[in-house]
Amino acid sequence: MKKMKANILVIMALLLLPGMVFQANSQKMKSIFNGKDLKGWVAPENNVWWSVADGMLSVENGPDRKESILWTKGSYENFVVQLDFKFGKGTVDSGVFLRNDSQQIQIGISGSLKRDLTCSPYIPGKGYPVEAEGVEDLLKQDDWNTMKIQAIGNVYTVWLNGSQVLTYTSDNAIDQGPIGLQLHQKNEMSIDFKNISVGKL
Repeated sequence: MKKMKANILVIMALLLLPGMVFQANSQKMKSIFNGKDLKGWVAPENNVWWSVADGMLSVENGPDRKESILWTKGSYENFVVQLDFKFGKGTVDSGVFLRNDSQQIQIGISGSLKRDLTCSPYIPGKGYPVEAEGVEDLLKQDDWNTMKIQAIGNVYTVWLNGSQVLTYTSDNAIDQGPIGLQLHQKNEMSIDFKNISVGKL
């Protein structure tokens, strides 16, 4: 009898699992980039870095090669952000900031480690506490890539081109804040973004 009950519970779990997975992945995504201008974003003062054309958001270093961050006007707590990116010229060092400028998921070459750490978290004072796995085989250097980041509390999960490459628990995450796109200082570089959307969880 006990074995029969156990088997029934296993069967029920297997039947419910697809629905649970569907529910976890069915959050409603909303575009936060209209492909026409910077509406919905806080452009930096005297903006010479960020531009929009042909449905793409492009960023390139200015003459002084200073850092620039493009922040959403909206603030987010638990969310999923998804975007497409394509490397441009130079040594690309970019990333996605999560709620503030102390929680970042890297895109491109680490300025400190001098190698590609796309999808790995960079935390000031900690460097890269963990590294994303399998990125080398997934990352397309000359084509569009899709990055998906889920932030639930202090737990970050990252997917690259449909494959999960990282789960990281931060010990200094904040509860709520905007999402930012980064242009690192001192580099001569460019990178393009498109199809940027967010789903609140």
